[in-house]
Amino acid sequence: MEFLQTFLPIVLYILGIALMVVFIILGIKMIKTVDKTNAILEDAEAKMQSLNGIFQLIDRFSLGATAITSHVVQKVTGLIDRIFKGRKKEEDFEDYE
Repeated sequence: MEFLQTFLPIVLYILGIALMVVFIILGIKMIKTVDKTNAILEDAEAKMQSLNGIFQLIDRFSLGATAITSHVVQKVTGLIDRIFKGRKKEEDFEDYE
């Protein structure tokens, strides 16, 4: 019994030290992984910022094209509306005579 009282604490201390070493190694590897991930994210953010100007240009172009198209459609619709309204008025006058 005395053997177990001296041997088990030594085994537990050795296992505890080994576990602590493993956790330290894992912690260091995790820090390196986080640093690499951070570098990748910073690179992606820099590339995204460089493309931001292109997206703004495309947005301005699409807004301008939409405004021009809307204006043209409005004019054509008004012209067609005037043409058909003019014919209806002439037909209405013929019916009353």
